[in-house]
Formats: sequence, structure tokens, C-alpha cells
Amino acid sequence: MTTEEGEKRTARRAMAGRLSWGLADQAASSMTNFAVGVYVARSLGVTAFGVFSLAWLTYGVVLNVARGLATDPLVVRYSGVPDPSWRAAVTRSSGTALGVGAAIGAVCLVVGLGLGGRVGPAFACLGVVLPALLLQDAWRYAFFAAGTGRKAFVNDLVWGVALVPAMVVAARAGSVAAFVLAWGASAGVAAAYGWFQSGIRPRVGRARGWLREHRDLGYRYLVENVSLSGASQLRAYGLGAIVGVGAVGAVRGAELLLGPFLAVLMGLSLVTVAEAARVLRNAPDRLGRFCLLLGGGQAGAALLWGAALLLMPDRAGELVLGDVWHSAAQLIVPAALGVAGAGLGTGAAAGLRALAAARRSLRCQLFASACYVGGGLGGAAVGGTVGSAWGVAAATLCGSAVWWLHLRSALREHHQNSIPEVRTP
Repeated sequence: MTTEEGEKRTARRAMAGRLSWGLADQAASSMTNFAVGVYVARSLGVTAFGVFSLAWLTYGVVLNVARGLATDPLVVRYSGVPDPSWRAAVTRSSGTALGVGAAIGAVCLVVGLGLGGRVGPAFACLGVVLPALLLQDAWRYAFFAAGTGRKAFVNDLVWGVALVPAMVVAARAGSVAAFVLAWGASAGVAAAYGWFQSGIRPRVGRARGWLREHRDLGYRYLVENVSLSGASQLRAYGLGAIVGVGAVGAVRGAELLLGPFLAVLMGLSLVTVAEAARVLRNAPDRLGRFCLLLGGGQAGAALLWGAALLLMPDRAGELVLGDVWHSAAQLIVPAALGVAGAGLGTGAAAGLRALAAARRSLRCQLFASACYVGGGLGGAAVGGTVGSAWGVAAATLCGSAVWWLHLRSALREHHQNSIPEVRTP
């Protein structure tokens, strides 16, 4: 074996190790989210579960704000860098995430107190726990940027363990607000442990400098991420208005059944953007193939999971989701196709992030989000909850095609720019 072959084999082993920890971490995150959703669905019923789902989706919007401003630039620009540079960047990026949580959390608290009714207390409690939720997520990104995915995995395990007593206490209270507080408080335990793991103190006061330094990426990623999660939020609110809040619970129930893949998609950049950046740095000609394998693998796995769900007997479904099962079961096929389409698109998205092609990725995400909202609400108006699910499935497939077209163009541009210009005498 030559030295070059040995180096390639070592690099492949290192990548496989990092991806394995990424998969393990996403499995832990997926199981945590799945357990929370199932427990709440069985405890509260479809209508109250719909209220909890609205709070959950709002958290998703805020999470993507924090990722766009704080942790996406960290992963793109500080993956695999020397430790001192990484630590200095994490101090500022985690402080930015914490500051975003505090600012938006205060808004949620005020809005929730003003709303009242069923929804208001849930949003008020979400505002209280947002800083902890965002800081815990920031530690995960930081660990994967450093190539220490094992720490992110352990951190998610700590969150899962803390959730057990928290959920038991919330079940005794029997309200949506109690479950939101329990979910966020257990994330606070994991966030504190992440501080211990890293030995880094988040500095909110340095957030302004971080935002200024990375504004070329951060603000585009902010718009891109918010358009993604905001589209889900608009679809949920619109579906609730057109069909009813129970429909939101049914859609969330179907998403729980596909939870392992949705969790991977939501946190995909923890692993794939960092790995795509390493591939670009070490072997740029392999980036396209890496993205294709990544997206195709996720799409295929999502379809296999959806096929397995179709074979699930009603008794097993009722055991998992209770009364929500009968509404969610009708959405398995379109939901699985939608996740497969989204999984295929995230392979291309990882490549565009690694290339720092923020303008292209922003255009793709805005197009995909517009399709998602249009398909989801148009389908709801025509065919109710099931029509909305089919509309979203068609939208994600269209969006995936656009992602891949832009990645192809970006790779061509990168290749042309990397060829030195030959000057004639």
C-alpha cells in the first residue's frame, strides 16, 4: 500500500467515524423528540396536542434564526480549524445563540400572556425556556465543527435522561404549558452540561461582533432558515384556519411516525455541512458525489421507513399515538414521499453551504418554501388534511430539483475559478 493510499484510507475512516457519531447523535435526538411527541399526544389528545405542536413549530422557527446567525457560519468557517480558533469562535457563536433566545423568548412571553386561552400559556412558557433550548443546540453544532461528535451525542443523552422525570411531573399537571416547561427545563440541564463539556463560557456581549464579522453569510442563512421553518409555521396556522386545529395535530402525528428522518433533516448541518466543507478542502472534485450519496441515501431510507409504517397494524399505531393514530395514518404515504424529497434536496443544500454559495442557497430555499406553503395550503383548500399532505409532497420534490440544478451550476463555477488563468505572452 502506498503512502497516498494509506492517507486516503485514514481520511475515509476518520470521516466514517465522524458521520457515525452524527448518526448516533441524530438517533438520540430523534428518540427524544419522538418520545416527547408520543407522550404528549397520549396524555393530551388531538386538540391539545395541536396546541403543543404550534409551540413546537414556533420553536423550530426561532431555532433556525439562531442557527442562521450563530451556528451555520461557525460550521462553514470553523470546521476542522486549530483548537484556539475554534474556542474563540464558539465563545461568540454560543453567546449569539443565547442572546437570540433571550430576545425572542421575551417577545414570546409577552405575546403569550396577552393571548390567553389555550394557546397563550404554551407560548408564554416557550418564551421562558427558549434560551436553554437554543444554547443546547449551539453546543451540538460546536462539537461537530470540532469533529468531536461524541460530545454532542452524550449531550443529547443527558437531555433524554433529564426528560424522564420532567415529563412525569408534567403529566401530573396535565396541561400543555406544563409539558412545554418540562421539555425546556430538561434542555436547560443539557445546556449546562454542554458548558461543562466544552469549558467555554458563552459571551452574549460579543454577539454583535460575531454578527458583523459573518454578515455575508449569517443574514442570508437567517432568511434561508426562517423561510424554511416559517413555511412550516404558515402551513400549520393556515391548515388550522382552513381545516381546524385537530388537523395540525394529525400532521404532527404523521411527522412523529417519520420522526427519525425528520430529526436527521432538521439537524443535518450538524454533520453534513462540516463534512462537505472538509471534502471541498481536501478533494473538491468529490464534493458532488458526496452530496449525491448523502441525499440519495436519505431519500431511500425515508421510503423504506414509510413502507414499513404502512404495514403497522392499527393496534400498534394506537399504542404509539392513541387517538391521533387514525388521523395520522391517512397521511403516511404523502408524508413519506415529502420526507424523501426533502432528504434528496438536503444533499445538494450541504454542498452549496460548503461552497459558501449563500446567494444560490437562499434562492433555492425561498423557492422551496414558497412551493411548500402554496402546496400545503392549496391542497388543504381542495382536499383537507390529506390534500395538504399531498401538496407538500409535490412541493418538496420540485424544491429538490431546484437545489440540485443550483449545486450543479455552483460546482461548475468553482471548478472554473480554481483553474489558473493562462496568460499569453
